[in-house]
Amino acid sequence: MAATHGSERPFRILSLDGGGAKGFYTLGVLKEIEAIGGPLWQRFDLVYGTSTGAIIASLVGLGHPVDDILALYREHVVKVMRSLLPSKKTAALDALSAEVFKDQDFSAFKTDIGIVCTDWDSERPKIFKTSKHQAYRQAASFVPGFGCKIGEAVHASCSAYPFFWKKTIVSPTGERYELADGGFCANNPTLYAIADATHALGHAPEHVRVVSIGVGEYPTPRRHVFHPGRWIGYLFTVRLLQKTLEINTQSMDQLRTVLFGDDVPTVRISKAYTEPEMATDLFEHDLEKLDKLWQRGRRSYAEFEPQLKAFLL
Repeated sequence: MAATHGSERPFRILSLDGGGAKGFYTLGVLKEIEAIGGPLWQRFDLVYGTSTGAIIASLVGLGHPVDDILALYREHVVKVMRSLLPSKKTAALDALSAEVFKDQDFSAFKTDIGIVCTDWDSERPKIFKTSKHQAYRQAASFVPGFGCKIGEAVHASCSAYPFFWKKTIVSPTGERYELADGGFCANNPTLYAIADATHALGHAPEHVRVVSIGVGEYPTPRRHVFHPGRWIGYLFTVRLLQKTLEINTQSMDQLRTVLFGDDVPTVRISKAYTEPEMATDLFEHDLEKLDKLWQRGRRSYAEFEPQLKAFLL
């Protein structure tokens, strides 16, 4: 866990949006933040992530440098997104979580974590956390990550139904959860992280600093339609999911501004790109295009460097 710091240092949050393969953009931003501040897990007291942000947040929380996470993305994420059928996508995601996270549980994290999922049955968010101090209620019976493995929680957070099958997790006490992508309830998890910091952990809002990183905004890609029925339906559903996640992301950020304004100093990085060559969506698997997102993420950082240095150094 992160060390407890005195009042002279603010409580720092890193919040990472969902967005599938567009997480390459997030990694580009984080590469530059790591360059000025050193290992990310040492700079942030609480790291929250949804979907692709949950993968990155978990790897950051385990102590991985950004270059290692990028290498994992280049190897695994392209395989996951290239698959078409939900069964194949789900199998590829399962292979990713098993190989990357192995059998590790939430005790392996070096800093506090929040992994956002959607409980399909109760239609509520389900957030996997590391510390009982993050619990609003039932702290006495709190078990890190509900007793589940990191890979299980990450897999669930990324399960964008119906393109992936929902993830069923059974806790060590026999409780059964049917979970789906965290983006259905909070594709931008910043508000949940601020709630942890101010309400559960008891930090004054002015003592909190937030770095919230999105995946960028891009034109909708034009996909070739092979079959008048199946493919048109598929493309419509992809675009509907993409639009739903984007609306969720923007509404959560607007609500953060309304509720906290400048009371919780926040840097939000998620630039918009309008060039036709930047057209992409969460299922992008063209590595050349994904490398462009990585580069755009690194460039996006520059605009916010002075404020980020003030937050982190």
